Amino acid sequence: MPGMPNKVTEEEVDSFLERKLNLQLATIDEDGYPSIQPLWFLYDKEYGKIYISTQKTTRKAHNLSKNFDKIYFSIDDENLSYNGVKGRRVGRSENIDWSRTIIEKIIVKYLGTMDNPLAQMLLENAKKSTL
Repeated sequence: MPGMPNKVTEEEVDSFLERKLNLQLATIDEDGYPSIQPLWFLYDKEYGKIYISTQKTTRKAHNLSKNFDKIYFSIDDENLSYNGVKGRRVGRSENIDWSRTIIEKIIVKYLGTMDNPLAQMLLENAKKSTL
């Protein structure tokens, strides 16, 4: 279509997903309605996976535990040229020992260091209860 951008390359998608943007996670609540929550995320380019983390006590964790097969996400840049990645996936819960490395990488991506007091609080909260 004239004036529309060219098809994006895999490298462009990888580069976009490595940026510091929020992932909007859509789940289904107990009444069957969509619930959308922003989350920090980590993109693993080697395996083509997107990782998120949340405490088991959150609404999104409750929704995920009931409908791991009904997850939709959107990662968008609100600045011109309005790039985004959207998708539908099946979720999976991991134990905290495995997840700790992922959680630390997510924190460093968004805060830049694990020395930040917020980083320490997030990691402590994750140790208590992570999905």
